[in-house]
Amino acid sequence: MKQSIGVGMVGHAFMGRVHSQAWRSVSAFFDLPVTVSMAALCGRSPERTAAAAARLGWVSAETDWRRLIERDDVQLVDVCTPGDSHAEIAIAALAAGKHVLCEKPLANTVAEAEAMAEAAREAAARGVRAMVAFNYRRVPAVAFARRLVADGRLGELRHVRAQYLQDWIVDPEFPLVWRLRKDRAGSGALGDIGAHIIDTAQFVTGQHLTGVSALTETFVKERPTEEGTDGPGGLAGGSRTGERGMVDVDDAALFIGRFDGGALASFEATRFASGRKNALRIEVNGSKGSLAFDFEAMNELWFHDHTLPETEGGFRRIVVTEPGHPYAGAWWPPGHGLGYEHTFTHEVKDFLEAVAAGTDPSPSFEDGLRVQRVLAAVEASAADESRWTVVQR
Repeated sequence: MKQSIGVGMVGHAFMGRVHSQAWRSVSAFFDLPVTVSMAALCGRSPERTAAAAARLGWVSAETDWRRLIERDDVQLVDVCTPGDSHAEIAIAALAAGKHVLCEKPLANTVAEAEAMAEAAREAAARGVRAMVAFNYRRVPAVAFARRLVADGRLGELRHVRAQYLQDWIVDPEFPLVWRLRKDRAGSGALGDIGAHIIDTAQFVTGQHLTGVSALTETFVKERPTEEGTDGPGGLAGGSRTGERGMVDVDDAALFIGRFDGGALASFEATRFASGRKNALRIEVNGSKGSLAFDFEAMNELWFHDHTLPETEGGFRRIVVTEPGHPYAGAWWPPGHGLGYEHTFTHEVKDFLEAVAAGTDPSPSFEDGLRVQRVLAAVEASAADESRWTVVQR
C-alpha cells in the first residue's frame, strides 16, 4: 500500500483556495507514490475557518497553527499566510519533523530567509523536506523554455527581459490591504510579483543575478484604511470609513542586472500597468536563438531559431499542450489548454514525489533565499540613488 501523507494548511484566502484545489486534484491526474489526506485547515476565525474547510475539502479545522503542527495526522505543513509569519511557522514545522511547502516570497527579510534555509538544511539531514512555492516554474511553457535553454538551443545567453504587469491598485481609493503594508508583506510590487520574475528568470536561464541597479516608486501614498473582506483573488477591499493610512511599500520596481553567466537583464514589476491583469513576461536572447513567453497566453511559447537561413527566420508559436511537453500529458488532449490553477497541482505533485523519494525538492529554501537577496539588493540600490549593488552570495 502507498504511504499516506496528511496535509495541514495554514491560511484559506486567495492562496489557500488555490492550494486547496491542488491538493484535491493532484491524485486524480498524477500517479503518485503516496496518497494525500487533507487533514486540517487553520485560520484565525473559528466560524470562517470551519466554513472554508467544509467548502474546500478539508477534514477538520484549527485556529492555532501550533496545534496544527502538533497533530499526529499532519506530516506536511502548507504555509499560505502573509510573509510576516512564514519564518515562525515554517521553522517550527521543520523542527517538529513536518515537511513544509511555503508560499513566496520565502520571508520578509534576508535574515528571516537565512534562518529558514538553515532550518531546512538541518531538517533535510533528518529526511524532512522543504520547498518554496514559485508556481510559475510549473507552467508547461516555462518548464519547456528551461528545457530549450538547458539543451543549448539558445546558445550563449546574452540578454533577458522580464516583466510582471498588473493593474489592481490603479484606483487611488482602493483600500490599504495587507499587501500594501510593509509590516505584513515586506515590500510591495517588488516582493509580491517581482519575486516571481526573478525566480522565473533564474530558473529558465539556469543562472543567478550577481548585481543590480534599481528604481522604485510609490504612486499613491495614502489609501482608505479599512480592508473589509477578501474579494476575488483575495485582493478586493471592503467598506470605507473615511480614515486613511500611509502606503509604505513600492507600487513599482524597475532594475537592470547581470547574471553570473554574463547575460544582461532588465526587470519591471508594477501594479499600475492599466489594462494588464497578470502579464508575467520573459524573453531570453542567445547566440543561437530566442524565446518569449507571456502568462496571459500561458499555453504558448514563442521560439526563434537563429541557426536557420534568414529566409526561414522569425519567431514561431509553439502550443505547449502535447504529451511530450512538461506536465501536459497528464491532462487533456493536445490543444486543450491549461490554466493558472494547474501550476499549483504540478507544484504539489513535484513536492510529493520528492518527499516520497527522499530527494531535495526544487525550488528549495536556498533558492528562495537567493531571490530574497536579490530583493534586498534592489531595495538597497533604489534607496541609494540607483547605485550598482552586488547581490549577497
